[in-house]
Amino acid sequence: MTLAATFLAAEGESPLIPHAYELVVGSFAFLVVFLVVGKILTPRIQKTLAERTEAIEGGIKKAEDAQAEAQRTLEQYRAQLAEARQEAARLREEAREQGAAIKAELREEAQAEARRIIEAAHAQIEADRQQAFTQLRGEIGRLSTELASRIVGESLEDEARQRRIVDRFLEELEGRPEAVR
Repeated sequence: MTLAATFLAAEGESPLIPHAYELVVGSFAFLVVFLVVGKILTPRIQKTLAERTEAIEGGIKKAEDAQAEAQRTLEQYRAQLAEARQEAARLREEAREQGAAIKAELREEAQAEARRIIEAAHAQIEADRQQAFTQLRGEIGRLSTELASRIVGESLEDEARQRRIVDRFLEELEGRPEAVR
């Protein structure tokens, strides 16, 4: 046997059953602790738990509000982005149309300028041709008069007479068919 068992066997009491005074003191101490905990600590614990619950619920509410605000802001951003994209597409289309209009206008101006230059060139050519024709007619008249003077043997220096003869001669030449010329 062990020493503790020998000691307990000598006393004659069971170590598992407490004495009556220990039960009274223990019960009194339990009641005091129970009352202190029940009346003082429990309300404080309940208050702290309620505050924490309120803080957590408030935090959750704030988080939900922040989440909703973030979602609204995101939707606004997406709407603005879509609107900006539409505006950019519209501006690109307008620029494309303006570019095409400017291109067409420049092409039209260039064609009008080309027509004007061509018409001016034709007019200049016609004027030069008329001038050359007039000079040639005068030169032919002078040479014809000189030749006729030599053939006829008399002077054809009279201006009016000379002009009539030259004009008649040139009219006869112009009136002849092409094969004879």
